[in-house]
Parts: sequence; structure tokens; C-alpha cells
Amino acid sequence: MTRFTRLFLFAALASGCALAASAADLPKVRIFATGGTIQSRGADRQKLMEYNAGRVTPDELLADLPEVHDVATISVEEISNAGSGDMKGDRLLQLARSINAWLAQPDAAGAVVTHGTTTLEETAYFLNLTVRSEKPVVVVGAMRPFTAVSRDGPFNLYNAVRVAAAPHAKGFGVMIVLNDEINAARETTKNHTYRTDTFVARDFGPLGYTDSDRVVFYRRPTTRHTFKSEFDVSKIEDLPRVDVTYAYQESDGAAIDAFVAAGAKGIVLTGRDAEAVKRGQAAGVVFVQSDRKGSGRVMTSARSVERATPTADNLNPHKARVLLRLALTKTTDLAEIQRIFNEY
Repeated sequence: MTRFTRLFLFAALASGCALAASAADLPKVRIFATGGTIQSRGADRQKLMEYNAGRVTPDELLADLPEVHDVATISVEEISNAGSGDMKGDRLLQLARSINAWLAQPDAAGAVVTHGTTTLEETAYFLNLTVRSEKPVVVVGAMRPFTAVSRDGPFNLYNAVRVAAAPHAKGFGVMIVLNDEINAARETTKNHTYRTDTFVARDFGPLGYTDSDRVVFYRRPTTRHTFKSEFDVSKIEDLPRVDVTYAYQESDGAAIDAFVAAGAKGIVLTGRDAEAVKRGQAAGVVFVQSDRKGSGRVMTSARSVERATPTADNLNPHKARVLLRLALTKTTDLAEIQRIFNEY
């Protein structure tokens, strides 16, 4: 063996060891796939709005995005492969337990959840209340299908992994990452039916941004979440039924009566039919007052106390529903429920 050959082999061996060490040093991020537009196919590349949700596998997502392997060591757990309308209580519980089990591993850095955008904010808020770790959890989706010429899913997923892998992303609670913005799960709502900048925190703005040079944060949420949450779903098999009413001119108590008859344990109000509420309360149903506008607080007052309806602070109705479902697994005491809404 010549001296040149020995030097070449040594260099190759050293290079291989360095690459192996580099890969081993990358943070470990697990992707929990649930489906949605980010995993959808259209008939052709021009189809931005007509597609079948949840037809692309997690392996296809990752094969299309080799750059993500430079950011983290990726593993995948598939929870479902469907539209976000199919994210019901049993899957929410499964998802929360799976994420908790992953993050409990000492070498786990963070988690990413792929999700359809229609109910993404509800799942994100549920996880914000039930994940028992300060490690970053990022919920990500797309407004255009995987097959579209101008798809947004791959870069959203890439940025979501960047946030989940970032050590300084700990302690922010569950985050929503789309369109280069990092938003808090509690504060953020889908604001448009198809624009890529649809997710906004109307009252507060983003937590930070996934800029090209680094992941940067500018503020933290102040409400209780994740590792400071009192909600433990490890032994919960089902969540109580909670429904939402929608107020409009000439709306009456028919929806409230129907929900009570269907077995609702709680109802989130956006308006009020006093007599129907009283009938529901007599049947043991807990009512929480929210509002249909989607911004601003519903404040506690002498009137709300007199009516025995805790208020939802600035949670929109569908997020108030998420919190009330979890609150009802612990208590039906109205003062306790008001405390929970004040803190979370």
C-alpha cells in the first residue's frame, strides 16, 4: 500500500467518522402525521383548491424534503391520514399520549404534528393543555396540496422541524408554524379560507419568525400551558360532549334544547336564550359565555355570575369548547371552571 493510498483511506475514514458524528449530534425530532392538505393530492399541478386530503404518506413527505435531515434526526409516527374534520376525541387523546411518551425520552428534542388547517387550531390548543413537557411541539399544515405548482407544505414542514429542533424554543407551549411565522396555539386562528397567510393571532401577533438565518422569538405566552398544565389525559378514555351555539338575528333556544337532549355536558354560548339556558342548567349542563366575533375578551361581571355562566375570556368559541371539555373531566363547580378559563 503506497503512502498516497494510506493517506486517501485515512482521509476517507476520518470524513466518514465526522459525518457519522455530525448525524448523531443532530437533535431528534419526531413527526406525528395526521393528514390534511399538507398530505393531499390534486388531479394536476394547477388544482389549488380541489384535492383529496390525507393521501400522501409521511415517507413521501420526507423523500420530497431531503434538506430536513440536515436539521434533525427524524422519526415518524402516523396517527391518521385524513382531513382535520376526522380529528375526534379518541384521536386527540391518542395524539397527546403519543407525544408525551416521545418527549419523555431524554434524547427527544421536540415534536411536529402535520394537520389539516380547518381544525388545526383546536388540536394545537388541546395539545397546549395536555402535553406535559416544556420541549417544543409544533403543529404545521398547508393551504395548498402536496401536488400544487405553488405548494406551501414542504417549506412549512421544514420550518416546523427547525423550530422543534431549536433548544431556545423550549417553554413556549405548543406553536403553530406556517408562512414563516411562529404563533401561539392559544392565540391563533384561521383567518381566511385559502390564503397562505391565513393563521393570525389577532390580538397579539406572532411569537417570532422562522427567518433564513435563525429561528427568532420576541415574546412568550403568559397563560398556563404544557408543563404547567393541570390536565392529565394519560388515564382518560373519552372526553365529555361539549357543543357550541351560534347567535344570529331571531335565533332561539332550539339548538340549546337539541344539544341538551343529545347528551351535552357543556355548551359554549355565542349569544343567549335565557329560558333555554335555564332548562339546560336544570338538567346539569354547564354553560360558558363566549362570543362570535373572534377577538376581544368576554369579561366576568355581576350579571354573568348571577346567570351562572362562566366567561371564556378571549378564547373563540371552538377553543372555549376544547378547554371546557377538559375542565369537565375535573369539575362541574362554576367557580373552578371560571378559574380555569382565567388561567388557561
